[in-house]
Amino acid sequence: MQNKTTNTLQAFWVGSGQLSAFGISIISTMIFSRYFEKADYGTYRQVIYIYQAFLVVFSVGLPRAFSYFLPQQDMNQGKDIVFKISKILFLTGFAFSIFLYFGASIIASALKNPELVTGIKLFSPVPMLLLPTLGIEGIFATLRKAHILAAYNISTRILMLMAVTLPVILLGGDYKTAIYGWIVSSFLTFLLALYLIGIPYRNIETTKSTYSFKDIFAYTLPIMQASLYGIALKFANQFYISRYFGPEEFAEYSNGFIEIPFVMMITGAASTVLTPMYAKSLHQKNGIKVITDSWKNVLLKSALIIYPMVVFFMFYAKEIMLVLYGDKYLASGLYFNIAIVMNFFDIIIIGSLLFAMGETKFYAKLFLISVVILWGVDFILVKLFMNPYLIAISFVVLRVFRTFIFLSFIAKKLEINFYELFPLRTFARIIGHALAVVLPIKVIVTYSGLNLSVLLELIMSCIFFVIILLLSQKVVGFNYLLTAKELVGALKKK
Repeated sequence: MQNKTTNTLQAFWVGSGQLSAFGISIISTMIFSRYFEKADYGTYRQVIYIYQAFLVVFSVGLPRAFSYFLPQQDMNQGKDIVFKISKILFLTGFAFSIFLYFGASIIASALKNPELVTGIKLFSPVPMLLLPTLGIEGIFATLRKAHILAAYNISTRILMLMAVTLPVILLGGDYKTAIYGWIVSSFLTFLLALYLIGIPYRNIETTKSTYSFKDIFAYTLPIMQASLYGIALKFANQFYISRYFGPEEFAEYSNGFIEIPFVMMITGAASTVLTPMYAKSLHQKNGIKVITDSWKNVLLKSALIIYPMVVFFMFYAKEIMLVLYGDKYLASGLYFNIAIVMNFFDIIIIGSLLFAMGETKFYAKLFLISVVILWGVDFILVKLFMNPYLIAISFVVLRVFRTFIFLSFIAKKLEINFYELFPLRTFARIIGHALAVVLPIKVIVTYSGLNLSVLLELIMSCIFFVIILLLSQKVVGFNYLLTAKELVGALKKK
């Protein structure tokens, strides 16, 4: 608690670790996309998705409990809280492993991939090793030592990258070889996490906490419920594409249906800072004006950085997929184009304001309704059209529609105009400027006859895009460079 760094800097360290983890994950997918056959790669990604889907159920919202309970206790009581929650995580991790091993055939049958039985059973020891490590983020974020967390995330991801990819590259193994690498890296990560978690509480005597196991579950179960709805939404795509289109199509979907990770880093950092500020302002005089002014300021700065990036990525989606995954995954470009539409709306940090307003029930209720709608719509689309891209589009459309419902609800509650929360004209100007810059670059580079490699074409186009965007920014009244400098300055500020 003695580390007096700002919330923004702490969020930056957390975001840096998450961004690097995503980057390392991309590297592994680039390697496996080239070394595995599509069916093998699709099976491997199905195993990982199954783990991620059920992780929410078996973690029971416990990782977030550290951030809630530890600030309310002294270090002695905090040690007891850490022991209690870690004990539960180990037990649920063990139950998760048992579930995967004995439920492998049922899951494989549901997804119509018999090879999944072997893959899931091989992977089953991993949850028992990784679930007890999930609390490390909440512990070190609470203790204001997020730089240690960033170092942990980066080092363990590099370890995992080496463990899962090197045997495949050097020995020519299949997806089973990669899963063995997961087990080895998970065991080493487990040992490192136990060591790090113990450091802050070394030589500190344990004092019984005022919170019982009942109190812990009373807090975490509603979180798990909301998270389950979110997972059910994501799992709809994965289920229908896996079951009705096979592991090869699932491999293309897995590589392509991703959002730009840098976007999530920016919005995650902003959310961490804004939530307590919103909660405080709601109970102050002129608080609504403070909230709306801050909201507009954050939206404008986020849009100036994110929107041009998203527009560029949309025009070069196929080229990006070719560079990342090779010719076999050219079709992933369309999935990528569909997915990054969501980045236009990710800058609207709805959760921060809704949670500050105490509207968690409405938040969870709308997600539940979304789950029912999406699963029903996807079933109809599969039966009528048998087009996997429509499954991805339905997910994006529903997410955008849900965003507008949340904004309308917030505007009504705060008694303000909808367009104060969603400045459509400003967004349109930024997108229009980016389109005016990228369109001629795309046409000239494509039809210039220079016969460039895909990578060189992508690099040149990106350089020209940034230069022309900055040179023409005064015409539209924006200052992209100043906004980027302010962001970097805020992250460095102590």
